[in-house]
Amino acid sequence: MSRKDGTEDGRAPRARGAEARTWPAPHPSGARPPELDARALPRHVAVVMDGNGRWANQRGLPRVEGHRAGERALVDVVAGAVEAGVEWLSLYAFSTENWKRSPAEVRFLMGFSRQTIREDRDLFDSWGVRIVWSGRRPRLWRSVAKELVVAERQTQHNAGLGLNLCVNYGSRLEIADAVKQVALDVAAGRLDPARVTERTVAARFGALDAGPVAGLARPPRPHIPDVDLFVRTSGEQRLSNFLLWQSAYAELCFVPELWPDVDRRVLWRTLEEFAGRGRRFGGATDTPVAGGAPGREAG
Repeated sequence: MSRKDGTEDGRAPRARGAEARTWPAPHPSGARPPELDARALPRHVAVVMDGNGRWANQRGLPRVEGHRAGERALVDVVAGAVEAGVEWLSLYAFSTENWKRSPAEVRFLMGFSRQTIREDRDLFDSWGVRIVWSGRRPRLWRSVAKELVVAERQTQHNAGLGLNLCVNYGSRLEIADAVKQVALDVAAGRLDPARVTERTVAARFGALDAGPVAGLARPPRPHIPDVDLFVRTSGEQRLSNFLLWQSAYAELCFVPELWPDVDRRVLWRTLEEFAGRGRRFGGATDTPVAGGAPGREAG
């Protein structure tokens, strides 16, 4: 099976500085990723990890237990993305709207996020994963932001999966911040307003939060391609202010499983569904059929 890294089955380690990356342990069921041509794989998969609270409620457990179970799902889905050869995986870990939750749940989520980032980054690093943080600094616990920047610095030279952790993230605010930066550049004479394009705006995503955090310099932000496949768990069918700009032409896939019930096999199922879809990006061609009946649009 040809993979994006040019190996036969994708298992050959890539350089991680002076070290070689390891490979995730196989799924306990023995399941393997689908054998898809690399050209049929989405480069960038975005996931709204929804359903932790409902999973806990169904079992008579506190909501926080759903978040604990969801962390196991996160690790397994990252493993599945590595195995399948996905280039970028964005995970909606904490939104700017999540501050509306109860103070107790917010405190738990902040502390739990800090702990899981610290505990998981070495494992992801060993898999050759590069961690990137997308999100705003205001209101985010300083200790959480520090752990995210440490993870960015530790994994910045890895050449495997790019893992975009969206913590304290909101797409509308991201777009507003980028437009604000464009306005500042125009006012300072650094940018001709007549030359502003979509690329001009997109290039400024994250610009206001690019400086040092807790005294630690952040590595240069890599280019992250637009989202090809947008996945939401728990059966809900909405975007929830997640990567709206980047998902303009994404294929949407809504799966019924609550996030703690998700594993890499669910991810692989969505990859197969994506591979079977036709993407036209606004263009279309008619495919005539016998008898002169209208054909379906191809392209």
